[in-house]
Formats: sequence, C-alpha cells, structure tokens
Amino acid sequence: MQPLQFSSFNFRFKNSENTVAIFDEIRKKFVVLTPEEWVRQHVVQHFLLEKKYPKSLINVEKVLKINGLTKRYDVVVFNSDGSIFILVECKAPEVKISQNTFDQIARYNLTLKAQHLMVTNGLNHYFCQMDFEKEQYVFLKELPERIMKTED
Repeated sequence: MQPLQFSSFNFRFKNSENTVAIFDEIRKKFVVLTPEEWVRQHVVQHFLLEKKYPKSLINVEKVLKINGLTKRYDVVVFNSDGSIFILVECKAPEVKISQNTFDQIARYNLTLKAQHLMVTNGLNHYFCQMDFEKEQYVFLKELPERIMKTED
C-alpha cells in the first residue's frame, strides 16, 4: 500500500488465500485491506496514538439510517456524554476529495450531529467545525484537542 500523509504506524497483517487483511484495534478483528481501509486504519491510529483519544470512544464502520436508506460511516469519536465529537469520511487515496464528498458527510451529519468533521483520502485531510445555527461548516487547519471529561 502506498505511503499516506500520516505518521508511520505499526500494523498487524494477515495473508490468507491471496487476500491481505489488516487488524482493526477498534473492531478487534482482521478486515480485508482495501485502499479505503488503509486510510481508515491510519485515521484510527492517528486518533489513538497522536490525539490520545480513548479507544472506548472510537467507533468504526457502523450502520446509520438516512431517509430510510442504510448507510455506513467510517469513523466516529464520541464525547463521554454520547454526543459525537468527530465524524470522519475516508476515501481511497486515488479518490479525489470533491464537493460530493462534503455533501455526503454533511448528509450523514444531519442525523449524527457531530461537532467536527474530517474528510480524508490519506493524502489530503480537511477538517471542519459545525455551526448548526447557520447550518454551515467552518474549515479548520486541524482538529482540536479533545476536551477530556473526568469520566473518560
């Protein structure tokens, strides 16, 4: 897999029947290593090792319903009160981040109400803070440090 614009992380791999899998610490299982999964696992490691977000507050690839359609988000970091601190949309490195990508994460966020959004293809990262009153997002240089609550 190609190098991404993240720090280097140590991953566990498994190869069976010509399929490579990578271990997901959050889901506690090996998952098929696709280009998008490569990006997703870098995001997870970035959150765990560099941002120091608690593993217990990170969720990966869960189903959500939007207008009766079943969708799946990539990564979510929760606040300790159960609200969503960050919603992440991952794309494969060869996928250009476009307005469609931001429209997709914005649609998901109508349901999830995350405070912050991250869109990445592993090479380019975009961070936003939600302004729910004005129904818009404000671009940030990077995600804020998480405000740790005593129950974390």
